[in-house]
Amino acid sequence: MAFKIYTKTGDLGNTSLIGGTKVPKCHMRIDAYGTVDELNSHIGLLGDYFVHPNTQATLREIQDRLFTVGASLACDPDKESLLKIPDLNERDIVFLEESIDAMNAVLPPMKSFVLPGGHIAVSTAHVARCVCRRSERCCVSMQVNGLFVEPLVIKYLNRLSDYLFVLGRFIALELKVAEVPWQPRV
Repeated sequence: MAFKIYTKTGDLGNTSLIGGTKVPKCHMRIDAYGTVDELNSHIGLLGDYFVHPNTQATLREIQDRLFTVGASLACDPDKESLLKIPDLNERDIVFLEESIDAMNAVLPPMKSFVLPGGHIAVSTAHVARCVCRRSERCCVSMQVNGLFVEPLVIKYLNRLSDYLFVLGRFIALELKVAEVPWQPRV
């Protein structure tokens, strides 16, 4: 028998966390992992627009980690899960930092803020960065409101948004697209 994609259990606006706890679909935990899922989709789109061997492998690694983040956020922290959920670890943060450092080594120094744009891949990197920041805000909001969030999740999302910003600049360099500096009106 094939697995059905629809269960009809959410038709009344509720869903279950990993562990079985039922919550409304507007629950902060659902919003957080839904936003991480949205981020993962934008990163997939970015990988389709910017085909670069090292970057593609890095983006796939990030997408895998985002599934880990989503699974962590989808768990009821008060119940033992029967599923084996992978964990983030400090090495995942170091991986992003090393990737940022490698790109920064070839980028010209930033002398001003840059406007997103110039190429669809650059713009997509910035959209992903913004969704990543929103994911981070959702997790911080959960934490502030007394809901458990693994601290490494917030740290990972923070570093990932930095990575995506630098990646946008790196893509512009690789594609020979001029960065547009922000020139504030005074």
